[in-house]
Amino acid sequence: MRAYLAGPEVFLPNAREILDRKIALARHYGFTPVSPGDLAVPETETRGQRGLAISAINEKLMTSADLIIANLTPFRGVAADVGTAFELGFMCARGCPAFAFSNCTDNHFERVSKLYGGEIRLGADGRHRGPDGLSLEDFDMTDNLMLDGGVTARGGVIVTRQVPQDQLFLDLAAFEECLTLAAKKLLKQAASA
Repeated sequence: MRAYLAGPEVFLPNAREILDRKIALARHYGFTPVSPGDLAVPETETRGQRGLAISAINEKLMTSADLIIANLTPFRGVAADVGTAFELGFMCARGCPAFAFSNCTDNHFERVSKLYGGEIRLGADGRHRGPDGLSLEDFDMTDNLMLDGGVTARGGVIVTRQVPQDQLFLDLAAFEECLTLAAKKLLKQAASA
């Protein structure tokens, strides 16, 4: 089974090293890894064309995959990397099994509450609201309800662990646990089919 390995690791200064570790782990658990860091981007005339070329290549890679394992560790803010969120949605729309992990155990509500400095009030409508009046999702979920819901609806799980801040995108223990769960569920099914 071809596993698309989604996540913001491509932005790390040691991206190749981390991606290679993820690829090796995926192979160890019996998957054929499909990594967005493995794309060859053609020369383009503009930066915009280059971005579109990368997007098209990633979509082609996702179309070739059977499942997704997405890194939902909060990236540059309180939520998962927006590109990873798109990739998870893309694969869910294709009906593929979805698994995810986060190296942060604070749920989405807790992270957004911290963004507001804890100044959350219960509104007259019964919803928690920040000082700007905007409501917060309070569903005890890892990230936005659509990401958690997409994974769950496709039979997957989201593994969370708390790691030191400087290891958020380097610690692969939650990723490996995801691989273990996906292998038990999917490779066993594939072998019996």
